[in-house]
Amino acid sequence: MKKLKPDHKGKAVYLSAPVNALVQGYYEQNTTIAEIKEHGDFGLGTFNDLDGEMVILDNIVYQVKDDGMAYPVGDDKETPFACLTFFTPDTVEEINGERLDVPLEELLNLLIPSANMLYAIRIDGEFKYIKTRSVPRQENYRPLVEVAREQPTFEYHEIKGTLGGFYTPQFMASLNVPGYHLHFMNEDRTRGGHMLECEFKEITVGLQHVPRLEVGLPLTIDYLTADLTEDTRRDLEEAEH
Repeated sequence: MKKLKPDHKGKAVYLSAPVNALVQGYYEQNTTIAEIKEHGDFGLGTFNDLDGEMVILDNIVYQVKDDGMAYPVGDDKETPFACLTFFTPDTVEEINGERLDVPLEELLNLLIPSANMLYAIRIDGEFKYIKTRSVPRQENYRPLVEVAREQPTFEYHEIKGTLGGFYTPQFMASLNVPGYHLHFMNEDRTRGGHMLECEFKEITVGLQHVPRLEVGLPLTIDYLTADLTEDTRRDLEEAEH
């Protein structure tokens, strides 16, 4: 394992809105890409009207449409939910050999020091198999779990690329997707989506502990009048998997 000097001063995982609002179908907020990029250069999310998956790598924001194709987007585009940070890994570990036979989640569980902390995770390398999804554009107020049941999925074999995302503790489930939440981009940044399944060959795992969480609270009428007291954990788990 290559250890890097941690530099956490000022570092935070930033949420543009609580994930509960997205789960309940509030897909339109007035937060621009320019605004969220003030808080990070690495992350994921979606776009207004739930129009595809967002992947942020190396300070470039990509939109993965419902055909699986990815496109860079401009700073004026808006998002109802984004999660990002400035990524500087504390540790970088190359994974090959015997540990290739374990599921990705099991491997990551061995690498994170505590399940009660926030981590940013970047995985670069070769994958035997990746299954992703991207959601089609939706009308506002349709619950996320209903949309996910109709999501188009895509399968890739023997592909190079990057998985990027976060680990969030279970007790933060009303704010962010609990557990591992990873989005994929292929090596030439033309295809991707929300990762559903994966098998890897040789990968490099960069892991960053982030000591703080910041949450934006939108000022739209929808958000201000929403009832966000409902426990959405079961719906969120179904939608994410």
